[in-house]
Formats: sequence, C-alpha cells, structure tokens
Amino acid sequence: MSESPSRITERVEYSETTRTRDETEAETETETESESVETCPECNGRLVSDAEHGETVCEDCGLVVEEDEIDPGPEWRAFDSSERDNKSRVGAPTTNMMHDKGLSTNIGWQNKDAYGRTLSSSQREKMQRLRTWNERFRTRNSKERNLKQALGEIDRMASALGLPENVRETASVIYRRALEEDLLPGRSIEGVATSALYAAARQAGTPRSLDEIAAVSRVDRMELTRTYRYIIRELGLEVQPADPKSYVPRFASSLDLSDEAERQARDLLDAASETGTISGKSPVGLAAAAVYAAALLTNEKVTQSQVSEVANISEVTIRNRYKELLEADQELTA
Repeated sequence: MSESPSRITERVEYSETTRTRDETEAETETETESESVETCPECNGRLVSDAEHGETVCEDCGLVVEEDEIDPGPEWRAFDSSERDNKSRVGAPTTNMMHDKGLSTNIGWQNKDAYGRTLSSSQREKMQRLRTWNERFRTRNSKERNLKQALGEIDRMASALGLPENVRETASVIYRRALEEDLLPGRSIEGVATSALYAAARQAGTPRSLDEIAAVSRVDRMELTRTYRYIIRELGLEVQPADPKSYVPRFASSLDLSDEAERQARDLLDAASETGTISGKSPVGLAAAAVYAAALLTNEKVTQSQVSEVANISEVTIRNRYKELLEADQELTA
C-alpha cells in the first residue's frame, strides 16, 4: 500500500530536521573541544606548555591537562652555535644570492674520500667528470646562465666594496625582478647587476658613491647611471636621496678620527640641513667636508688631501663645502 504525498513530505522534513540537529551538535562538540584545549577545564585559566617535562599545565591552578607530549626538536643538545651547526643534519638555508637558491648539489674540489684518504687516479677522473656534468645540470637554460653570471658579479663587487650580506640579498632580488620582467634586452648583464647593487646599497642605508661603484664595475659611469635610472623607473623602486650622514662613519673610520669628531661632523650636517645649505649638493662632498671641518674643530691632524683620497672627490670641493658648513653652523648658533 503506497503512502500518501503528505506522509512522504512529513518524513522528509523530519529527516532533514534530524540531520540539521546532528550537525549542529557535532559543531558544538568540536567548538567545546577546541575551547577545552585552550583553557583549563577546572578554572578556565590559560594553559601553558612545559617543554622540559613534556606537559601542558594550567597557569592558574597547576592542573596537568596533557602529559608525555611528543618533542619535535632534535634528540641532541648544543651549547653554542658552532656545535649546533656541526650536529645539524640539514643543509644551508635557501638564499637569493645563488641562481638555484642553494638547493642543488655541490661536489667539493678535494679529491679525498669520507675517511680523508686520497683518491686514485681513476677515481679522480670520475669525480672530475661528475663535477663537469653537475655544473652543466645546474644551469639548464640561458636564463639560469644569465642569472648565475650576474649574481657572481654582484657578489664580487659587494666584496670589493665591503657591503653586508643583506645588501647582496636585496641586489639579487632586484636583478631577479629585472630578469623576470624582461628588462635586460639591449643592456649588458654587468650594467644591470651594478645598477641593482647600487640601488640595494642606497635602500639599505649603506650607500656608495657612483665613482666607488664604477671603480669595481666592468661598465663605465655613463652606462651605470643610464641603466640605474631605467631599472628604478621600470621596477618602481623607492630609493630615497642619499643622506650625507650615512657616509660619515666610513670616512671617519678610514681617517682614524675620534668619536667626538664624528659627532661634530653629524652636528654640522644637521645644522646645514636646517638652514637649507645641503640642498642640491653632492652628499659625498658634504660628508667629506663635514669630516674635515670636524677634524679642525677637534684639533685632529687631517689634511684635505687625505680626506680627498678617502672620499674620492677633489680638494676644491672640500674647501668650498666645509666653509659653507661652518657658516651655516655659525648662522644657526647666532
């Protein structure tokens, strides 16, 4: 005997209501369980993890909620960074300063086995062939070969200029962006790499002058400035004007000046900034002039020729600028 339509409708509505109630109860239980993990079941206090004993305890009443927890850390102990590096069984972190980010295999140049014994002649030939094929596999296409050459050039120039690792990393990222956005056609690899390093140094607050960059680069200053403006414009990089005070510590250190002279040079540049004297002038020339003027004020023996050699600018620029700085300081203190 078949059921009536109204009876079928009532049974469907009942099943849907039951299923909805079951789902709501399940969600409530899940929320309750998550809350119970975050708070103490006795006093609703905050739970903290005790890694030494492998327990989760309440911060207020001391109730042990969980015990015998699994420790995801290493099974060994280390008391300094060198011991930690020696015991670690993982590789070096990834870095943008390598074209493959440091993830490929690197075969060492030492022809010795794991016990330090010298390899035989046949084994040495085999290892040399493996090194050759390994280098070929690391650069599979022209883009990777381009990137490898450029990053090597950035590392060479940064080492010659004494730039820190964060500047090299930033320069590598800038070059990768230029390569991805197809900005290299018509420009040399060395020119774009030098421009990326110059921009990264200015962004990091450790700028180098164009003359210093051009001295270690394989491109001339005209190509460097032209490529730098192009890269900055196309990538939309925000590079603030160089602050003369960022050059002062390096110049003062090279000339063996005291901390008092360095502080005095900073004060002179601050006074010139307030009076508008530094507007439109080379930050390197201003920094060199401030260092020379500070050395005179603190009675330290430094000649214009020495400052000129360190800053790589002419003595005429130093003579003109340091007089302007002294006048600006007198004007502000008057």
